[in-house]
Amino acid sequence: MIKEIFFAGGCFWGTAHLFSLVGGVESAVAGYANSIVENPTYKMVCTGETNAAETVRVSYDDSIIGLTDLISLYFRSIDPLSLNRQGNDVGTQYRTGMYYTDLADSTVVEAMIAMLQRRYSEPIAVEWGMLRNFYPAEEYHQDYLVKNPDGYCHVNPALFKEARKMGRESSAVSSKDELRKRLTPLQWEVTQHGATERPYTNEYDEEFRKGIYVDICDGTPLFLSCNKYNSGCGWPAFTRPIDDDLLNELPDHSFGRIRTEVKSSSSGAHLGHVFNDGPAEEGGLRYCINSAALRFIPVEKMEEEGYGKYVPLIK
Repeated sequence: MIKEIFFAGGCFWGTAHLFSLVGGVESAVAGYANSIVENPTYKMVCTGETNAAETVRVSYDDSIIGLTDLISLYFRSIDPLSLNRQGNDVGTQYRTGMYYTDLADSTVVEAMIAMLQRRYSEPIAVEWGMLRNFYPAEEYHQDYLVKNPDGYCHVNPALFKEARKMGRESSAVSSKDELRKRLTPLQWEVTQHGATERPYTNEYDEEFRKGIYVDICDGTPLFLSCNKYNSGCGWPAFTRPIDDDLLNELPDHSFGRIRTEVKSSSSGAHLGHVFNDGPAEEGGLRYCINSAALRFIPVEKMEEEGYGKYVPLIK
């Protein structure tokens, strides 16, 4: 199904180009959102009198790329603490924001905003809400960086390389069939269908050797042993991931409860849930993760398996 989400992330040239590279994105149209003036021109928007934000309408196939993946990429393309400024551009038209047209997307957007806010002690400057209006920008703004390869862009060029890989199966997991053959039935049900393994009897509940825990699907490093603790919950518990960008957090209303699901940003695999009852001195979070979603590599084997750069992080 083709859906749409609107990202305001500073100058729309770079933002549009970034999302146009993502697999599953049908189009990335530069334009003006939430204007108080109908059909504003670029010149009018630059005065600040229209209250419009330079915004990109991203139309995507949600069977190929998910909304959380797009939002995660968006967060990495902006400075979320900067008000009305991104890169060299200053003004209300360069504010950051996410706008949706489907009310069902609001829970995902709000959950991602909450996840982002937890990373900072000061308020983030990203606004969000239902889109009021959107007007496509003039034709010369469309595909601007394709027409002008040396044109100004505030987005880190390294993100363009990453965007090209999104929505496309990696060599590590070339197909669902290949992945299913590699995983045990339990690993498959947990990572692909959100199942939960039995507490206390799973592989890593009582594993406290030094090492690293990686995504069972694609090998992405997720957690370090020095952040693992005995919570008594019956599953591996961690106070934090190696990096917040490695995880996506989603609202989970299953079984009549309100929880926050944790997924791997790289593979999309279900990992477990995060709760606010962790050690206060470590930030107060408890990442309750299924052993079946992880592979543990002891510190003495990390170098030979390609994770040597993470060894200095293990205390």
